[in-house]
Amino acid sequence: MTPYPKIDAIVETYLSVADVEAPGLVEGLYLEGSAALGDYRPGTSDVDFVAVTAAEPPFEVLERIHTRLGAYPFEGCYLTWDDLRRDPSELGTRPRAHAGKLNPRGGLNPVTWHTLARHGLTCRGPKPDELDIWHDPAALAAWTDGNLDRYWRRLVNRASHLASPWGLTCLGGYGTVWVVTGVARLHYTLATGEITSKSGAGRYALEAFPECWHRVVDEALRLREEDTALPTVASAVSGLSEHFGTPRSSLYGSPFERRRDVLAFAGEAITAAHKLYASR
Repeated sequence: MTPYPKIDAIVETYLSVADVEAPGLVEGLYLEGSAALGDYRPGTSDVDFVAVTAAEPPFEVLERIHTRLGAYPFEGCYLTWDDLRRDPSELGTRPRAHAGKLNPRGGLNPVTWHTLARHGLTCRGPKPDELDIWHDPAALAAWTDGNLDRYWRRLVNRASHLASPWGLTCLGGYGTVWVVTGVARLHYTLATGEITSKSGAGRYALEAFPECWHRVVDEALRLREEDTALPTVASAVSGLSEHFGTPRSSLYGSPFERRRDVLAFAGEAITAAHKLYASR
């Protein structure tokens, strides 16, 4: 189904478990996220999915399915065919799998609908271009502009305090990739109306932002390509050798210097993205 055996194995396992637990329940299964955007990294990427059912599925059935899946990095939401035709802001919540757990009231956003319509990979069911999938560029832009402060500005503010979870995370490779490419992705969406991947956002940032930010963007792209930066203490500790090992692989002499640029770039990108939206 995809160029990645790991994705195919996860999808096949999920469908076999779902079909045993609830035959006929999952009528459509689509991949979004890095797999759909051509930026999947086997070591660090999750497999993002949208599962489609005829009617709202019983939560206890979904819980059994995901309990059997265990720690598989398979994350996404459950929608009905009718949901795909509707504005997600009108739907409230839907079951969502994240980090090995199933939330009965997971949040929804227009990025999922837009990505599915433009880039979705079909594992089961009609192809996305055969479906009536809701899409509103103005709603996508408004949500993106709001998310700059609702999520990213708050994260950067928390990370500015070193003795905090995000402050420490931004000393490592995972925080570098997450923050630098995350804010660049939103800037890209407000500039183009489209969705891009983490790597795509990094390449875009090299063109859209002044040269003074290129080192931190190149560092995020390097880490993304190496595919080893995970949100774990072990990953952060092992990543210290990037700065102090021989030869040194990081573009920075110390994680503190890199963290400074990560947070400064994020602040710059958030402000610039707001200006893009205001000028619409």
